[in-house]
Order: sequence, then structure tokens, then C-alpha cells
Amino acid sequence: MKFSMMTYTMMRQPGYTPADCVRVAAELKMDGIDWVTTYGEDPELLKKMSDDAGLVVAAHTFFVPGNNLAEKISNAEKSLDDACVLGAPLVMIPPCPFADVPEPEENRKRWIEILVEVAPLAEKRNLILTVENFPGAASCFVTADDFYEAKKIIPSLKLTFDNGNAASGEDQIESLKRCFKDIVHVHFKDWDISTEAKEGWRQMRDGRYYTPALIGEGDIDSKATLSALEELGYQGFINIEYENNKYPADEGIRRVLEYLRG
Repeated sequence: MKFSMMTYTMMRQPGYTPADCVRVAAELKMDGIDWVTTYGEDPELLKKMSDDAGLVVAAHTFFVPGNNLAEKISNAEKSLDDACVLGAPLVMIPPCPFADVPEPEENRKRWIEILVEVAPLAEKRNLILTVENFPGAASCFVTADDFYEAKKIIPSLKLTFDNGNAASGEDQIESLKRCFKDIVHVHFKDWDISTEAKEGWRQMRDGRYYTPALIGEGDIDSKATLSALEELGYQGFINIEYENNKYPADEGIRRVLEYLRG
């Protein structure tokens, strides 16, 4: 299985640089890298750094800020151009819930309006457009049904499958199997889960409460996900995602790879 450095995992902790992401990925013998934004760097430089380290640019993940639809589409188009420079075959837009929208259905409606505009721009550049299972009680894309509601309207849309986030809405293995024909990239993530509300924990679509954990230390069975992907014949990359601060990011990634490779 091919493992990919998710730069967000390192860059969310203070003190790391894009060069550190490349260095750690190379030291840990990872296969690829997902540049989550460009961190203000020239994408040509990030591409060269990746190539020099022997890392395939597996994906380019970016957000679409803006006060209106036109601004969001303009920012998306700039990031699509960055993806071409990076040499990424696919892009992923995290479908974050809108701050003023508490209902998943309305969030999904708004995101579909955005994705309808972005999809032909991605196709024009020979890029595969994806969204991910995104966490949260108001999230619009958690379950397989959520994704396929959008895909009916945007046939070219594909899925970056996030096992931890999918598990916050339904059985993650069943969700994986239902969506497999449309999965082109994968995130592994882990959570500690509680049926009771706790300070700092997030309520998810299944009504339970979640806080980030290192893959292999929480309640998500990522080894089961790995086995299912192998059985299904998945040939793509798996991002290692870590959103806690129990470990420095580079140590956390090392621990996860030892766990999964073992």
C-alpha cells in the first residue's frame, strides 16, 4: 500500500516548514505527498522539492475562500492552476460546513452549487475533482448517500475516502464498499469516541462525541480499512492524518507507519 505525507498533519503544529514535510516523508520512506495548500510558496518550488526527494505528488488539497460564489470560483481556479504546476492528478476541496448553516442538507445544497462551477474547470485541466467525508453534525458529506446525492448532479465528482470521518456517520467499511468505484484517494484518521458530551469534543452526525487520536490509539479500526482496501484492489495513496498534539507530528507519523506496516 502506498502511504502519502499529508502536509497538514505537520504544518498544523508550530515550527514545521514545507521542507520538513518533504524531509520526514523521505526519511520514513513514504511514497507520495499531498500538498494541503501551498503555504505561500511557489508551487514550482514545492514540485521540485517533491521530485528531488522521490515523492509523487499524490494530490493537492485546497480551500475555496470568498464572500460570494464568484470569489470562491476565482480562488478555486487559482488553486487548480497550482495543482497543474505541482503535477497532482487530483484535487480535494474540504467541504467545511458554513458558519451560518446548522443543517447538513442546506450545507450540501450550497456546496453542490460551488462544485457544479468548479467541476468543468477541473476537467478542462485534466484534474480529478474530489471531496472528502468531512466531520461534524452539520457536515454535508459524511455518508455514502450524501456523496451520491452530489454525484447525481456532478457526474465527474470523485471521493477522497476518510475512514475516521465516514465512521462518524455510518459503518466505515460498508461506506467504503459502497463508494469504492468512485474512491481515488484515501485519508486515514482516528478518534476517541464517547456517547457523553465532553469539553472540547465535537458532536458528529451519529450523535456521539469525538476528539482526535493518533491512528492505532483511538476507536477507529484502520487495520480493517487497510484490509478492505487490499481486498478491493485499491491502487492509490493513503494520507496519514493526525490532528492531536500528544506527539510531535513527525513522531506521530512514524508511529502510525510502524503500526500500519506491521
